[in-house]
Amino acid sequence: MQFSELTDKQWDLIKPSIPNLAHTGRPRADDRTVINGILYVLMSGCRWMDMPSKYGSHKTVWERHKKWSEKGVWKNIMDSLVSRGYASGLIKVDDLAIDSSTVPAKKGGRRLATTVTRRRKEAKYML
Repeated sequence: MQFSELTDKQWDLIKPSIPNLAHTGRPRADDRTVINGILYVLMSGCRWMDMPSKYGSHKTVWERHKKWSEKGVWKNIMDSLVSRGYASGLIKVDDLAIDSSTVPAKKGGRRLATTVTRRRKEAKYML
């Protein structure tokens, strides 16, 4: 999937779910720019520090992503988009599929890694 920045229409849909600005302290970096930076990192798979500078400081973008994740902002955005999709008829329960298959873990099964040690301190190996 290729990354593309938020369109005006997409921004208008998620803007009401964004937390309000604080009345005190430093001015907050532009929310739309920061969200585009978050989406860029998540879609491209790059490290936060490798994000293009046009999205602002990688620390600011990462911290906003972390804080909003802890506060449930992303869940609120998703919930509002899903409910809007239901209301407009874009999403129907009949069209959804949930995969509930699981793979049980076997007790006493083969270990993925074994540590082998010798009597000498420096001879420690992972297989």
